[in-house]
Amino acid sequence: MTRTPLPAFYDDLDAAFAELWRLLADGAAHGRGGFHLPTLATVGADGGPRLRTVVLRAADPAEGTLRFHCDRRSDKASEILADPACALAAYDAAAKIQIRVEGRAALHTDDALAEAAWTGSRAMSRVCYGAQPGPGTALPAGGAYSLPDETAAATLGRPHFAAVLVRAERLDLLYLDRRGHRRAAWHRSDAGWQGGWRAP
Repeated sequence: MTRTPLPAFYDDLDAAFAELWRLLADGAAHGRGGFHLPTLATVGADGGPRLRTVVLRAADPAEGTLRFHCDRRSDKASEILADPACALAAYDAAAKIQIRVEGRAALHTDDALAEAAWTGSRAMSRVCYGAQPGPGTALPAGGAYSLPDETAAATLGRPHFAAVLVRAERLDLLYLDRRGHRRAAWHRSDAGWQGGWRAP
């Protein structure tokens, strides 16, 4: 019985770091696999954890940042403004890899980054930001909200749109294999990324 060869990053820490960023960038660019929809954790107003799925829009290994979008009326936006500490986690079953990112999030609403993100968004994605009432508002019935058409959304949605940039401070990659799992972790310092192997 032929076994699948072990990946090049299996015992190579630098290759594992490069693979982590490649997977995140691929998930953002191509909208497929487990790394396109990570789970975001923030700190709620009551100090408790809050989780939700976000759409990864960009991963920049040179800057060590990730970007997703949100409605500035949402709980996640107010939580990030109150406490920028956050974490993201994603698992891709086909790759057998889990990636965790801890960092600090910044909300961009009316600057060049936000404008470029809005301009680069598809018309159908902009519709959600024009919804009335805003996210999390109590409704008398499930369908008691309205969405603008795609043309109106370009104007109505923009005031509610925010790009969120997460500056990664800690990274963790876990690869699962019956021949032996591999886990590596890195933290950012003034000298750059420092990493090492961890027990899985």
